[in-house]
Amino acid sequence: MPAIVENYDVCVVGAGHAGCEAALACARLGLNTIIFTVSVDSIALMPCNPNVGGSSKGHLVREIDALGGEMGKNIDKTFIQSKMLNKSKGPAVHSLRAQADKVAYSMEMRKTLQNTDNLTIKQIEIAEIITDDNNNITGVKSVTGAIYNCKAAVLCTGTYLRARCLTGEFINETGPNGLQAATHLTDSLKEHGIEMYRFKTGTPARVDKRSLDFSKMQEQFGDERIVPFSFTTNPDDVQIDQISCWLTYTNEETHEIIRNNLDRSPMYSGVIEGTGPRYCPSIEDKVVKFADKNRHQIFIEPEGLNTNEMYVGGMSSSLPEDVQLAMYRTVPGMENVKIVRNAYAIEYDCINPNQLYASLEFKNVHGLFSGGQFNGSSGYEEAACQGLIAGINAAMKILKKEPLILDRSEAYIGVLIDDLVTKENFEPYRMMTSRAEYRLLLRQDNADLRLAEQGHRVGLLSDDRYEWVQKKSKMIEDEIERINNVKIGANKKVQEFLERHNSIPLNTGVSLADLMRRPELGYESLAELDPERVELPEEVKNQVEINVKYDGYIKRQIKQVEHFKKLEKKKLPTDFDYSKIGGLRIESVQKLNKLQPLSIGQASRISGVSPADISVILVYLEQLKYSNTELFFQLNGHEE
Repeated sequence: MPAIVENYDVCVVGAGHAGCEAALACARLGLNTIIFTVSVDSIALMPCNPNVGGSSKGHLVREIDALGGEMGKNIDKTFIQSKMLNKSKGPAVHSLRAQADKVAYSMEMRKTLQNTDNLTIKQIEIAEIITDDNNNITGVKSVTGAIYNCKAAVLCTGTYLRARCLTGEFINETGPNGLQAATHLTDSLKEHGIEMYRFKTGTPARVDKRSLDFSKMQEQFGDERIVPFSFTTNPDDVQIDQISCWLTYTNEETHEIIRNNLDRSPMYSGVIEGTGPRYCPSIEDKVVKFADKNRHQIFIEPEGLNTNEMYVGGMSSSLPEDVQLAMYRTVPGMENVKIVRNAYAIEYDCINPNQLYASLEFKNVHGLFSGGQFNGSSGYEEAACQGLIAGINAAMKILKKEPLILDRSEAYIGVLIDDLVTKENFEPYRMMTSRAEYRLLLRQDNADLRLAEQGHRVGLLSDDRYEWVQKKSKMIEDEIERINNVKIGANKKVQEFLERHNSIPLNTGVSLADLMRRPELGYESLAELDPERVELPEEVKNQVEINVKYDGYIKRQIKQVEHFKKLEKKKLPTDFDYSKIGGLRIESVQKLNKLQPLSIGQASRISGVSPADISVILVYLEQLKYSNTELFFQLNGHEE
């Protein structure tokens, strides 16, 4: 009987957080799209922590939303607790984090996919990618032999490729949560010359809420006033009754049990081949690597409204189930705990992301894009933003438009992708605020102001939404100008106001903006001295205050970005043999030939390429200007 053959514009392999964003982007841009999953019930699954956002990850979710993605909208519909982290610090590191109802999150995203025009969902494992003689993607083939022809494909396989789960001596050849692993695609990718890595991650046990004693733990509440993730969500619509989380700690007894059983941990016995995440270690790793610490924080988090399962945050493990039970029962409040699902480590295949352009297209397979944990990253948010960019760029390639490439000065997404494609990553990559050089400019609160133009250009942001962002930007600009011109005199009323707010009296008149720069004074409190003020939206007032208070720092960082942009504008030839440039060190030649950077800026961030090497390349480009003017202008336009 002949195999099924169907035709699509885009095939998306995998329906996790990356796959969902990729498929939605392509379908919303009018392309006939199909998304494949090993289980329709696992769409947007949260196999590990039941939350979205967190330090730096909240920035990513806001940026996804600003570009027209779905994650922010979805968590706003399905969260059960919300908290703004790092509020005691500056606005650059404020990060929103929300506990999700895991089942509701998955079902809501599935509903969105099912009701999106141009999008087909198919439960089947993909076994092969199909290319023509010129290494152009032409389709994918399923394990049943069905062929799905396409013009572009996006691989978002997450942790499913040749996955196996390990709990002590027990090894289960499955994907997360006991779901079917994808065992065939790796061989096809290798046949197409794609370099594969073996990575590992893990998850803690899920325990029965009824077996916990919360009186021995510290209750953790959500924020009194909830801030939504999506710029399109009305804040009044998300003020719900929130569910509490709980804080407890491990102790020396816990650590002793772990140390006595390390020989039974597959991670320490050599059974696990994959490299684990540095910044999300297992409890075994914490006890071994931080031997000086006599306790570690443990967060008990609800998995949803309709389940008694609780997530034991901070106690990821691959120890045997008898050891797990023993160590969990040493933790205050967990003395009689019952485990519903054992903790486990999971190994899976992923790629070396240095094989990708910044557009997330493979360098050696044209039209094949890649996103998410398959690219060697960790985390739902990192996955979703890569899926969105990969999906957008798959669509841009088909529509013959410029790809969307965000640089490090524009977005955390730009930092993440640039790190993946230019740096050597031998462990799962996790986003952190410290990775972003320009983090004062890349705050979560201004993601829409930074990225709406890009989202509108590619077609994911409506005219109405883009016009509102432009209007908001103008209101902010006008209000900043106004308060810089409002003069406040050193009169009795003003001095009494300053005294009430524990602020130093004035000796002479100043602008309202000057007063606002004082730490103890803010936009709202200064309304008393500003009778001409008109009422503005809350989001506008917040931007005005941040921009005024941090004006000096922001201007300094803008100057740094201007220097950065100059290096990014100096383009390098593609498919170039760097051994032709005399004076480059052998290591630099090897790295540059392998990664083929697009600009001097990108070349400067490649590990192993020194400032001296960059100087040599700049001299070469200068010589090129005179010896091959046509190529020079092709790379750099008419800029000197």
